[in-house]
Amino acid sequence: MSVITKPGKSEKPMLSSVGNPGTMNALVYYGPGKKFWKEKPIPVIGEPTDALVKILKTTICGTDLHIMKGDVPDVEPGTTIGHEGVGIIEEVGIGVSNFKKGDHVLISCITSCGKCDYCKKGMYSHCENGGWILGHLIDGTQAEYVRIPHADNSLYHIPDGSDEEALVMLSDILPTGFECGVLNGRVQPGSTVAIVGSGPIGLAALLTAQFYSPAQIIMIDPDDNRLAVAKTFGATEIINNSIENTVERVNVLTGNKGADAVIEAVGIPATFELCQSLVAPGGTIANIGVHGKSAELHLERLWAHNITITTRLVDTVTTPMLLKTVQSKKLDASQLITHRFKLSDIISAYDTFQNAAKEKALKVILTNE
Repeated sequence: MSVITKPGKSEKPMLSSVGNPGTMNALVYYGPGKKFWKEKPIPVIGEPTDALVKILKTTICGTDLHIMKGDVPDVEPGTTIGHEGVGIIEEVGIGVSNFKKGDHVLISCITSCGKCDYCKKGMYSHCENGGWILGHLIDGTQAEYVRIPHADNSLYHIPDGSDEEALVMLSDILPTGFECGVLNGRVQPGSTVAIVGSGPIGLAALLTAQFYSPAQIIMIDPDDNRLAVAKTFGATEIINNSIENTVERVNVLTGNKGADAVIEAVGIPATFELCQSLVAPGGTIANIGVHGKSAELHLERLWAHNITITTRLVDTVTTPMLLKTVQSKKLDASQLITHRFKLSDIISAYDTFQNAAKEKALKVILTNE
């Protein structure tokens, strides 16, 4: 997920018509490097279009790590982190028509009112009354309960018998990899794709790029384990950029042309600058990574190369399609999951996820038991 800056503040407990709503446990952010699993009030319905969801399963995103590093300054101390998960409806506002108490639902990382100018363009990420707010501007999903604004447009029904762990991957990383990487990168049949970063989001781009039958998918990462995983997921070539000259190797693989689509899936200056050295004339650099620092744009080399550079915050417009592909087993989302924890063990889960190379971690699943 990429980041959009919007005015807002972390969610405060609201008054409830039924009195004290009780308490729950949640992962609360208190500034860079400071997070605590602690008790706080259960959120309550504040608007007619809200739903209260009991979390069944959630996960940790690379964006959450960026928050913990201080790369997302909009996140205020006291905010519950997290923007992914599946759950069961506990209560709905009187304005919610598509969902009822007891429904099992997939939570979208993007909240959409469905009515503003941006939503009517399909740019849900820039919704004037939503966008990426969960775990960013309001309390999120790494908790026992979460309030979902604009529930009718921000939740999806989960069919009976679904693998709910796999569906957690549809909250964010699969639509993000697909929309921000594959679609924005203009991946086409027979094209050459280079993906810089073989973490979960890069692997999501790898999996969904194969919808379009590119001739080559080159995965680039300094972690041999993640590269080995990428190979099993369908990468045609892998490059360890900590020990190989990546530009030279890509030139060899592409006949000195470069890659038609280069997808940045890390979010640091070095990887964005590497992408600029890999793109072919007429090609596209599609940025997915969350960037907390500026990166150089080398127009002295690229001004005449007919390239396109794209940025995007996931809109989740492809979630219904991806849900169908997962349900039909055309896309195996569960293979991204490597570790499982109880939700109450979330601090240990963060330790594992933050030490992904050592722990051989991709996505972790946190279950609220």
